[in-house]
Amino acid sequence: MQDVPTKATARPFKWVGTRPVRPDGVPKVTGRALYGADLAMPGMLVGRVLRSPHAHARIRSIDTSKAAALPGVKAVVTAADFPEQKFEYVGPERVAQNFWHMTRNIMAREKVLYEGHAVAAVAATSKAIADEALSRIAVDYEVLPHVIDVDEAMAPDAPLLFPDLITRGVEPPPKPSNISKRVEYKLGDLAAGFAAADEIVEMSFRTAPVHQAYIEPQGCVARCDADGQGELWSSSQGHFVVRAYTAQLLGMKLGDLRVYPAEIGGAFGGKTVVYVERKSGHPVKLVMSREDVFRATGPTSGASMTVKIGVKRDGTIVAADGLFKLQAGAFPGSPFMSTCMCAFAPYDIRNARAIGYDVVSNRPKVAAYRAPGSPLGAFAVESVLDVLAQKIGMDPLQLRLKNAARKGTQMLSGGKLGHDGYADTIKALLNHPGYTAPLGKNQARGVASGYWFNGGGESSATVHVNEDGTVVVATGSPDIGGSRASMAIMAAETLGIDYDQVRPIIADTASVGYTHVTGGSRVTFATGMAVVDTTEKIIKELCVRAAKMWNVDPEGVVWEDGHAKPASSNVGTFKPLSLREIAAKRGQTGGPIVAAASVNPAVVAPGFSTQFCDIEVDPETGKVTILRFVAAQDVGCAIHPSYVEGQIQGGVTQGIGWALNEEYIYDSHGRMENPGFLDYRIPVSSDLPMIEPIMVEVPNPNHAYGAKGAAEVNICPPMAAIANAIERAVGTRLTELPMSPPNVRAAIDALGEK
Repeated sequence: MQDVPTKATARPFKWVGTRPVRPDGVPKVTGRALYGADLAMPGMLVGRVLRSPHAHARIRSIDTSKAAALPGVKAVVTAADFPEQKFEYVGPERVAQNFWHMTRNIMAREKVLYEGHAVAAVAATSKAIADEALSRIAVDYEVLPHVIDVDEAMAPDAPLLFPDLITRGVEPPPKPSNISKRVEYKLGDLAAGFAAADEIVEMSFRTAPVHQAYIEPQGCVARCDADGQGELWSSSQGHFVVRAYTAQLLGMKLGDLRVYPAEIGGAFGGKTVVYVERKSGHPVKLVMSREDVFRATGPTSGASMTVKIGVKRDGTIVAADGLFKLQAGAFPGSPFMSTCMCAFAPYDIRNARAIGYDVVSNRPKVAAYRAPGSPLGAFAVESVLDVLAQKIGMDPLQLRLKNAARKGTQMLSGGKLGHDGYADTIKALLNHPGYTAPLGKNQARGVASGYWFNGGGESSATVHVNEDGTVVVATGSPDIGGSRASMAIMAAETLGIDYDQVRPIIADTASVGYTHVTGGSRVTFATGMAVVDTTEKIIKELCVRAAKMWNVDPEGVVWEDGHAKPASSNVGTFKPLSLREIAAKRGQTGGPIVAAASVNPAVVAPGFSTQFCDIEVDPETGKVTILRFVAAQDVGCAIHPSYVEGQIQGGVTQGIGWALNEEYIYDSHGRMENPGFLDYRIPVSSDLPMIEPIMVEVPNPNHAYGAKGAAEVNICPPMAAIANAIERAVGTRLTELPMSPPNVRAAIDALGEK
């Protein structure tokens, strides 16, 4: 692995860019860390959920009387126990929520819309009693025709999930369909652009839904007091969002619900929604089984896409057009808008268009998965670019470099790109010795790039100084990628103290200001800004306290290297005061030393990644072996390089699984056939090479330490890079994921029949 600094990355820091021990390491490796399923309370009940065996059915009736009468059963709930929600879309357009839909996903009402859809739930004194109670609930279903595939769901005669779903974004409004929304982005003159092209390639692609495949299933513990106030311990990426959703769905006041974060055994975007949070008169623990996770929680979308790109002989891209149809699952909300905005984003294209559709079908509602929507578009666009590079005889990295989006490039999504970094990732691979290394028979090299917006959003932090000079940094961001370490590093750097003097914690919803979910590659950037702002307030207060101890004006005190010092000799010749010395006198100088800050940054630096992989195809079996994988990514400034490298390697690993093995497999009745890790094939260590991360550092000028989001863009290129390598190895282009051994062998056989 290597770091590729740029002209702006000289490191004047003591802690930023170092690799100290992670704060959560010891509890996790010793088994003492508490996850969502670990909490136990006196009198706690076991919760279990009854789920639909049908992909699509009308609920005629639900009889829970026999279950409720079973000794040991303390509560039985159905949709009738939840208040109805207003039908409206709220929030930012790209991620709008509709609580009418959400409450029906939590518990089916008029119909079940996918196998695994929750129909009822029980709370009992033991799992055995709870399971027996579920078997006594009688549900009368009227089974209806179902639709799984996105293109079939868009057909005029497709069975409708909602009889009154009108496509948003179309005028005049069409008749009801399964198309929830259509969007279109345009730039320049598409017809003129294609007319100027020397080579045009148009191809269609399909991808299957894949799951985030976190090891820890969703779980929570809930309790409610007699006064109506409740508490939740939840496995989630955002306990403030869990509080907001749960309170809305249960008709509670936000102030009456306190939510505590738990450690997270994997998430990758999939734990940003509520599935199992419940209200009960007793403490209740509810943990999903692995089958529940696969059948009822959000995978990412499957997609059907067509991309057309035109280039000139010199490699200039003159036009690009994309059609992206994404499965939303049973309720609207696929990341189709992100697909449209990200697909062509790495490139400076003057004439472009992207059309997207959000389509419901009888699958679990999708959830975010690492750069949601962007990997789909990258698979299609980067595959077409590889074909074009071969047509004009140009190196695929040079083609990308020639057209690289740079600061000031007009983006298809609107506005202009505010940051450089993409071209640097390409150059890092062009300069890598492995890029020109020779390959053997049935081996080939593929390249691809990717883009992700990265996020900003609301974050809060508090800092207080203990009397011994140690510092507690509290934020509201669940740690799923090393944020506690990065918060401690930035606080230590700002204060000028040692890393081990800082204790970072994740506070509950009643103990720190509102903080949005850990997702969108936003935490090190946005929550880091809140931490830096808070520590700067602490520094001002420390200077005030030192001034009181010296009996001088506060303006005469400066803070350097963790000490208060006289600003000049005119102030006096005082010995510098350490943080510990000032903290020890806090009672005499004004009391506790505490500060808080909140931010909502709107200017965000996006992420770029370019990768190459070497593969070998076994023509007898179709098995693809990854020989080498090199991933260059613009990370801004790596606050904790080990974590950043781990993020890159993790994203590439998931991309390899997405490319080669992972998919939801359904039978003719709309039932998932592989809801477990025996049959849903994720990569294991023996499937992977050593993945080499290259950290390209183009600092973000809008962050005190140059940080950019680093967790997500790494998953965007692998599918196309592997597809491009396979085509160069065996001479046939695969346009459908996964590229599993049977599918690769079938493509090789089809090539031989031509």
